[in-house]
Amino acid sequence: MPERIADDKERKRRDNLTAFVRAQAATFGFELCRITRPDSIPEAKERLGEFIDAGRHGTMEWMAETRDRRGDPRTLWSDVKSIVVFGLNYGPGEDPRYILEKPDKAAISVYARNRDYHDVIKGRLKEIATRFAARAGADVKVFVDTAPVMEKPLAAAAGLGWQGKHTNLVSRSHGSWLFLGSMFTTADLNIDDAEIDHCGSCRACLDSCPTNAFPAPYQIDARRCISYLTIEHKGPIDLEFRPLIGNRIYGCDDCLAACPWNKFAVSASEMKLQARDDLKEPSIAFLLTLDDAAFRIFFSGSPVKRIGRARFIRNVLIAAGNSGDRSLADQCRWLATDASPVVRGMAIWALSRLMEPGEFAVFAAQRPDETDVGVLAEWQLAGVV
Repeated sequence: MPERIADDKERKRRDNLTAFVRAQAATFGFELCRITRPDSIPEAKERLGEFIDAGRHGTMEWMAETRDRRGDPRTLWSDVKSIVVFGLNYGPGEDPRYILEKPDKAAISVYARNRDYHDVIKGRLKEIATRFAARAGADVKVFVDTAPVMEKPLAAAAGLGWQGKHTNLVSRSHGSWLFLGSMFTTADLNIDDAEIDHCGSCRACLDSCPTNAFPAPYQIDARRCISYLTIEHKGPIDLEFRPLIGNRIYGCDDCLAACPWNKFAVSASEMKLQARDDLKEPSIAFLLTLDDAAFRIFFSGSPVKRIGRARFIRNVLIAAGNSGDRSLADQCRWLATDASPVVRGMAIWALSRLMEPGEFAVFAAQRPDETDVGVLAEWQLAGVV
């Protein structure tokens, strides 16, 4: 009898704490909150290892360096007993691919059109964690993307959605548009069931990729992904991919937007995640004018700021070269003398596409001396020795 009473008390305590954390999640604006165990993703370590061993992580060396910690949450924190996964909707008000038909405008990924989601979510999770720790008398740690935590497999195990053929999380209620965060705790909580895969025979996400970044369903090669190329990749972007990037200057939403489950998605209610008017359709001509100070001011508080002005202008120059708008040539000519080699090199490529052959030959003949190997390689690619 004493054991039964103790079990009942523990069950009631778990129920109360679970209800408390769910209520707190709703209070702080999270649409989804579900719970899983730290041992719920046993296949994640092997899949991550295969991804890295195949070199598909590209230059993201931090993934290789933290692969052991990423493979098992208990390696990150051995005392964790429950993992609470939170989902925050950032759905757009329309199909974001419409801007791809406007070559004079720049396409910025939906998630980056306002405040940095790390800042938005981290503060809320800390507040929830503080309240939960006080109520539960348990230790807690919160994570949002920057730590070696595999949020998508954990979210699938917790039942927020499933990892689709594009490897991103898909929710039956919110489609592709969910930011994820997690709270690790030493408290025992009620565990939710995992979500099953609802992709079926659909391959809309795979077929939508401009660069064929999916070697097979449920596999991605980051080296071919426009999001990786425009955000994570630091050097010149391979010639093969430049025309395929189109006017995407920061990230790519094509595989997310193509998912039929988005028919159930709703636009974000959080004002900090709704697109700023000046980031919905910024003109390529304007973005080319941004020096370092102007770049920092214009993208203050935005995740775009994290890649720095040189990488950003590199991306905008690719969009300019793809635009067919010859009026952009003067600005690209000016950027061909930029202090950054990656900017100079991409300006050469853009000009080779915007100028008539004779005009480009005159420009090449008047070019200043160049010593950077990468920039010299761009001249050679443009047919100038």
